[in-house]
Amino acid sequence: MNMQENQELRKKLDVVAYILSAAILLLVALMRPANRYAVDFDTSWMPGFNAVVNSIAGVFLILAVYFIKRKNIKAHRNMIFGAMICSFFFLLTYVVYHFTTPETKYCFEGTIRYVYFFVLITHIILAGISLPFILLTFSRGFSFSIEKHKKMARWVFPVWLYVVITGPVVYLMLKPCYGA
Repeated sequence: MNMQENQELRKKLDVVAYILSAAILLLVALMRPANRYAVDFDTSWMPGFNAVVNSIAGVFLILAVYFIKRKNIKAHRNMIFGAMICSFFFLLTYVVYHFTTPETKYCFEGTIRYVYFFVLITHIILAGISLPFILLTFSRGFSFSIEKHKKMARWVFPVWLYVVITGPVVYLMLKPCYGA
């Protein structure tokens, strides 16, 4: 692949990243308590599943850094693909769950409540902000725009890692409140 083809591919992937980001953020914005849809299947397993796939995505991200530091580009790419696939399944079940299930309120009082809301709010904000940057960083890596990929990945990686770690933390903190 020559440099011109790389730039053309990157530009096309960037457009896809912007469209996907806008569509996903719009979809998440539509998940409000008033927008509940009845389904004929059990969704109670989804929050736990989401915590597991977020945790696996975190492992993939850490392994991706491990492999790239050892110049194993193929293994690095595989780990990033794994993290992207986990994030896709997380997003799919997250949206289904929140469109079909009433909101679970945090049930504890005191300092832990402030900790929970701090973690939750930073998780939500950083997840929303990082989404387009994750996709753009992926676009640059996939199109072999290596220098641009490296520059973005230095900033995107720690934010994405924070999001995939705090997701399960939020779940574990909220788990006792399900059905309360």
